[in-house]
Amino acid sequence: MSTVLLPITLASAGAAALMNVWIATRVGGARTTAKVSIGDGGNAALTARMRAHSNFVEYTPFVLILIGLIEYNIGSPVWLQIVSAVYLLGRVAHPLGMDGMRLARMIGTITTLLILAGLGIYAAALPYIGSSKATPTAIELAPAKG
Repeated sequence: MSTVLLPITLASAGAAALMNVWIATRVGGARTTAKVSIGDGGNAALTARMRAHSNFVEYTPFVLILIGLIEYNIGSPVWLQIVSAVYLLGRVAHPLGMDGMRLARMIGTITTLLILAGLGIYAAALPYIGSSKATPTAIELAPAKG
């Protein structure tokens, strides 16, 4: 069995992709209800869902890149798994909040901003504080089986 590289990043990216499909489907449903194929047609519910989708697309790549770079440099600690899970839960809360659950929107927004800031600070500091993972000196290539 082969070793999976960057397992936290891989699982997080997969979950984020599925979440993106869910949020996009919600936009599609609002479009169908409002009978609007392009733009928002002045429909507040559609605008809110479109913004929730855009918001997800604006923040998630930064978070995934930071998770991937941190994981590559320090390995796969449990706290990084927890941060990823909390981020994704916050990203579920945000679109629900855009549909009127104000507390969910606030939780999603605060969670996103705190995690992005925390990962950003940690990533910026990591070159100066070092890591517990040994620096690879060579890449071993295994022959393909089959």
